[in-house]
Order: sequence, then C-alpha cells, then structure tokens
Amino acid sequence: MSLLKESEQREVGDAIARVERDTDAEIVTVLAAQADDYAYIPLLWAGLAALIVPGALAVLAGWLGLDVFGTGPWIMLLVQWVMFVALAVIFRLPGITTRLIPRHVRFWRASNLARRQFLEQNLHHTQDATGVLIFVSEAERYVEILVDEGISRRLDNTVWTDIVNDFTQKVRAGQTQQGFLDCVEACGTLLKTHVPATHERNELPNRLVVLARSDIG
Repeated sequence: MSLLKESEQREVGDAIARVERDTDAEIVTVLAAQADDYAYIPLLWAGLAALIVPGALAVLAGWLGLDVFGTGPWIMLLVQWVMFVALAVIFRLPGITTRLIPRHVRFWRASNLARRQFLEQNLHHTQDATGVLIFVSEAERYVEILVDEGISRRLDNTVWTDIVNDFTQKVRAGQTQQGFLDCVEACGTLLKTHVPATHERNELPNRLVVLARSDIG
C-alpha cells in the first residue's frame, strides 16, 4: 500500500478546481494511510494467545499421558513469555495487524478521523455551509462523504451511497487515484445541478490532503 505520488495528487486537485467552477460547494479531499496505529491490538491478541494456547496444550498433553512442560511450573511461564513476545512482534506487521482488528472497530476509527478532518480542514466555516469532504483511509478500505448543512438541505445523504460504494471498490483494487477522480466527477454532477454556482469563489485549497501514519494522533 502506498499513498499517491505528487503528480497524482495534483490531478485530484485539478479535478476539484474544474468541478468547483460550476458549483458553490467547497470540496476537500483527504487521504489517510491509516486511521489509527492500533498499538494495543497486537498486544491484546498476543496476550490472549499466550494465555490460552500453552494451557490448552498442557491439558491435551495430560489427556495423552504426556508431560511436555516438565515438572516445574516455570516451564509453562517461560513458554508463555516467549510466545507473547514472538506473537507481539509478528502481529505488529501492518498486513497482519489489519486482519486482527474487527471490521466495526476499523470503520469506527476511520469515521472518527473523517469527522475530525471535516473540522480541521475548516469545512464547517464555508460561506452558506457548503463544505464537502471526500475522505479515504487506505488501510481500513474506508470511504466516506461528509457534507455541511447547506448541502444536506438540498441533497439527501442517500445520494452519496453509490458513489461511496464505487470508490470503496476502487480502493480495495488499489485504484485510489482513479477512485478520487471518479468520485469528484460524480459529486460534481450532483452539486452542479442542486448547488449551482452563483458567484465566483474559492474558500478552501483545491488539493488532496495526505495524512501519513505519523500524522494520525
């Protein structure tokens, strides 16, 4: 997984500029590498495995009449510690960590970050409340469109569903840039009809905001 190149980011910014010529909406796009570092997840799973697996093996060995852990309880403790450390390291690998996180937790964290970005990018301070956020978190394969009340009064939230679903499929397929371009264009078609341009303005920068893992607090 890699965030977009500068040239690809500029293409997204150019697409926003073209769309905003025909609408009063202010579109901001945000791409996050990951919504959370999930530092606790590997430790949680490693701890559970270290507690359960050696004990289960000891019980199974007892049924079979084997003494795999020797006569001292310290052997069991040593096995648990070694297993905990080894799994904690393995579970920190990005591809594995993501699979250990329940889907609803991943989406909850990504949704929280999207709402934070709506505020941090000043989308709630636009004239006539016409801010539109297109948010993507790559690691979570999460896409969301958030709009201010000036947009929601004219367009029901359900109109974004198909656009979000299409974008999500492109993120899963590794086509994040094309997803942004198609999403901006699709949103622009709706906004041009329902929130047409009444005067020339550009309150927010026309660029793709990229959040690396180190930017996520």
